[in-house]
Amino acid sequence: MRRKIAAGNWKMNGLREALREVEGLHSANPNPDCEVIICPPATLIRSMVKTCDTMNINVGGQDCHENSSGAHTGDISAEMLADTGATHAILGHSERRDAYGESSTLVRAKTRAAWNAGLVAIVCVGETLEEREAANTLDIVGGQLAGSIPDAATAENLIVAYEPVWAIGTGKTPTLNDIGEVHDFIRMRLERRFGEGVGRSVRILYGGSMKPENAADIAAVSNVDGGLVGGASLKAPDFSRIVAAL
Repeated sequence: MRRKIAAGNWKMNGLREALREVEGLHSANPNPDCEVIICPPATLIRSMVKTCDTMNINVGGQDCHENSSGAHTGDISAEMLADTGATHAILGHSERRDAYGESSTLVRAKTRAAWNAGLVAIVCVGETLEEREAANTLDIVGGQLAGSIPDAATAENLIVAYEPVWAIGTGKTPTLNDIGEVHDFIRMRLERRFGEGVGRSVRILYGGSMKPENAADIAAVSNVDGGLVGGASLKAPDFSRIVAAL
């Protein structure tokens, strides 16, 4: 049985006072039946690790550099994330692929760096609205899976997140059938490449306007193992309802 995951991506949001939201989340869900991960901006990671020390909440980064050190002004290595106490890293998020031109080849290198530092990589894949309307969703997702994930994937070092780009932050969501089709496809591709043992054990999250109102329905879809949640993870009352639903 794959344990569900509620992962919150705070993106470029949150000052120190936002740590109160984590305390509120813990108060509402002190012993959640799912794994909870929060990925705050880099400025809050160490403080959040300290805040979550006695809570059932893991902390991750939103990106990492593919190199362990060097002249890369403004970047953060996977080793630096691990040194803060972080356990996960989101890689290949559509906003990184779009705004910074990150290729699947680069995401693969970052994933390998995360693994070398002992982090769990949350590798994101997903299609744009134009690609969906052209009926290219599975081709795009399949190509990103093949290009972004190194060969040494295991259920312990990899989480995959399917995030239809057109649904992120828009309030729009695919139908449950659409979500199921893509998640079943991802599962099939993982099993084909890594074998049934690994392929059936890697957890696949849905990302794209998951809210308290739809979390339970989405989580009940075939091969949906939880959510990568954006805006709804910023406030404890909203995210705690999603955690409870998962």
